[in-house]
Amino acid sequence: MRILHIIPRLRKGGAERLCLDICNQLQKRDDVQVRLITFSDENHYMFLTEHLDWQVIPASVQLSIFHQNVLNIDALQKAIEDYAPDVIHTHLFEAEIVSRSCNYPQAKWFSHCHDNMRQFKNFSIKTLFNKQLLTNFFEKRYLFSRYRANGGNTFIAISHDTEQYFRKTTRHYNVQLLPNAIDYEKFHCDNSRQPSTKLRLVNVGSLNANKNQIFLIDVAKILVDKGFDFGLKLVGGGQDYNMLKQRIETLGLQKNVSLCGNVDNVEDYLHESDIYVHSSLSEALGLTIIEAMTAGLPVVTLDGRGNRDLIKQGKNGYMVYEQKAEQFADRILEIWNDKNKYNQMSAFAQDFARQYDIKPYVDKLLELYKSSK
Repeated sequence: MRILHIIPRLRKGGAERLCLDICNQLQKRDDVQVRLITFSDENHYMFLTEHLDWQVIPASVQLSIFHQNVLNIDALQKAIEDYAPDVIHTHLFEAEIVSRSCNYPQAKWFSHCHDNMRQFKNFSIKTLFNKQLLTNFFEKRYLFSRYRANGGNTFIAISHDTEQYFRKTTRHYNVQLLPNAIDYEKFHCDNSRQPSTKLRLVNVGSLNANKNQIFLIDVAKILVDKGFDFGLKLVGGGQDYNMLKQRIETLGLQKNVSLCGNVDNVEDYLHESDIYVHSSLSEALGLTIIEAMTAGLPVVTLDGRGNRDLIKQGKNGYMVYEQKAEQFADRILEIWNDKNKYNQMSAFAQDFARQYDIKPYVDKLLELYKSSK
């Protein structure tokens, strides 16, 4: 089986990491050839691409409601034809638009739904009076025409929330639920370890408004006011870095909160922590939550909808349904102040996360490739 994965670029992100983990695992399988195509040579994961068959093919599509579409896809079309894949599996909306503009109905096509892509929202009366909604709907109609031209499509939903969204917005197309996965062995940590005397919190993610790390700084202030000895590491980079740095300094939290930037060894930060805290306002699933549980960390998280699949309340952590820092801090301390509960949660978290290992995931993915029409 010849499999082609397409993603716009390899910047830091859950979609990019999963795509690379899938490709690396696929190439270990017998009777499978896998190639990765990106539109840019941007790569924040050099350590994951060194053994991959990876090609950079510049390609782009500019759609216009009133003018002629601009398609820069000739090189991509040729690359697809030369490779002659049995399966084409795309990641993120840019890859969706660009790849489907090519013609290759000989392959089975799959769209990986890493989030609830807003472009797929159903038409409503509001669409007529909102330029962005109208543009989104136009892109959706274009995509549906390209799906038909290429012989159909299968959507891979990563959570029950995402599955429900795409069943409502795509209707006649096949939607399959296959939650994302991680390299379990890479993140696993001996669950017999004891928590430290000082509370060590960690969060991993891009620093942006949706990831909402500003909320965690407010939580940190409450913990300081309660007199607890703790440290919080925010692992990741992004546009909110300077704003968060200023907030930390304004509240006098420099001794408690650290901005760690982008790192390659996320697992080391998890292994050196006690509790994982997650503040995203919306979340399609939450790979970092799974990674943290694999490392034996109980989780305290806000409700991002997709991450509801991951939290068993009181067993591997707590979901806080309102954005209230005091309530969030209380959940952290509830876990921390009861060492028996902490140990039970840690063990349950690791057992729960085992189902998201990349090896059985790729087994299921290959079966999906073979069985889909």
